[in-house]
Amino acid sequence: MPEDFREQRIVFQAARKAFDQLGSKFSGNREYLVFQLIKLVEQFMASGKLVIPSLHHSDGVLRRILIALNIDLVVQYVVKYVEQQNVASIEPVFDPEQPIGSTRAMRPWYTTKANQPTRKSQISHVVGDSTWEIYAANIFDGSDLVTSYAKNDHLGFQIYYLWGGSRRRFIPDFIVRLTNGKTLVLEIKGEDSPQNMAKRDALKLWVSAVNAKGGFGEWCWDVAFQPAEVQDIVHRHGGVAQGIANTLTLS
Repeated sequence: MPEDFREQRIVFQAARKAFDQLGSKFSGNREYLVFQLIKLVEQFMASGKLVIPSLHHSDGVLRRILIALNIDLVVQYVVKYVEQQNVASIEPVFDPEQPIGSTRAMRPWYTTKANQPTRKSQISHVVGDSTWEIYAANIFDGSDLVTSYAKNDHLGFQIYYLWGGSRRRFIPDFIVRLTNGKTLVLEIKGEDSPQNMAKRDALKLWVSAVNAKGGFGEWCWDVAFQPAEVQDIVHRHGGVAQGIANTLTLS
């Protein structure tokens, strides 16, 4: 029914979902938080940061239906903004059982997947979940800019992120030690998606937390969407990690 897609109703639904994610972390007046979330959602929907395909621009109902169908993405964006604006400092949380891992502690395991020997890794073979990963390993082994690397397989290195109101697990593909002393966390993706953007946001925050903590050297991160980008990424760091687009496109 068209009345189910009134803009004010959509705003209230988004604000309620955002409150469900943020309410437990908020120590102030809860009614004030609800009021502020409603204002933020209204501002976001009226801003140029919400990109709607031109096909839906001329029809207000179609536009509102599209937003309603993507309400979780809108909520994710607003919650991320609120959390970023209210962070005074970033502090990493370590695993109490194994706070610091090492490739030296890697145990053998068996696999039927394609694999090949390594030259610059303490792990004897790299297991390729895709041909891209084998290609990337060849780049690392042959690069003068790489001291060592590890395919993030059975290492226990994972980053948690929030998606659709649930806590999810993200396992980056490679950890690369560069000759300039930096440690690069590299993710390889065939194509992008809003969920992958949420993973990158979590990875960016994780790297910032580790660098702010100190004691672990300088870390950086990047994502390769094409095989040829792996070589460029290796050369770019020590450059500056690439930022995340600050618009949200609905489709």
